[in-house]
Amino acid sequence: MLSPSSPHNGLVRVLVVEDEVKLARVLARGLQEEGYAADVAGRGEDALWMAKAAPYDAILLDVMLPGADGFEVCRRLREVGVWSPVLMLTARDAIEDRVVGLDAGADDYLSKPFSFEEVLARVRALIRRAPGERPVVLEAGGLRLDQSARRAWRDETELELSPKEFVLLELFLRRPGRVLSRAELLDGAWDMSFERRSNVVDVYVGYLRDKIDRPFGRSSIETVRGIGYRLRDDA
Repeated sequence: MLSPSSPHNGLVRVLVVEDEVKLARVLARGLQEEGYAADVAGRGEDALWMAKAAPYDAILLDVMLPGADGFEVCRRLREVGVWSPVLMLTARDAIEDRVVGLDAGADDYLSKPFSFEEVLARVRALIRRAPGERPVVLEAGGLRLDQSARRAWRDETELELSPKEFVLLELFLRRPGRVLSRAELLDGAWDMSFERRSNVVDVYVGYLRDKIDRPFGRSSIETVRGIGYRLRDDA
């Protein structure tokens, strides 16, 4: 499966706000397996600073949290201008609770227990409704990437890319000819919990070259020593 793309800088980022550790891990792992970046907050206060510090494409927000509850978190996010779509999760199914959540600024509401497939479908729907125009197809140097279909090609040959390879290619195609630092690529394709000192960027750029360049006798991605990588716009 190819990875979902965000209007911000590549990977779709989801914040999971849930104090039940096991459920939070299940949701985060499931989202990551679908190609999303998923960060986890166990308290309302943590969710507030994380949502203000990074642009999230969607927030899964439990109602019953220690400290500030989900209703309060949602209200405070809207007050400070954070408009990421919010899907509220709760064990309470009363109509009054739904009204309170929606009035606090939530975009959707899902009662526990729920299936992960439904959570994923709701997240996709929220992201589709979110504002922000972006080109459907990106092209440069014989490479083409269709964001909505999650497909990519070298000339007329379709490429079989992993979720991370797809996101890296999207990042390069958004900025052909520009040098992207390892930090920029790490921010665009991995979530906040990833080890910053890792050489994972170099490893995955190598994987991407194996898919888009070497089989075709091309050298689209250049290494800029000491800085990062660049996609040649004249490749």
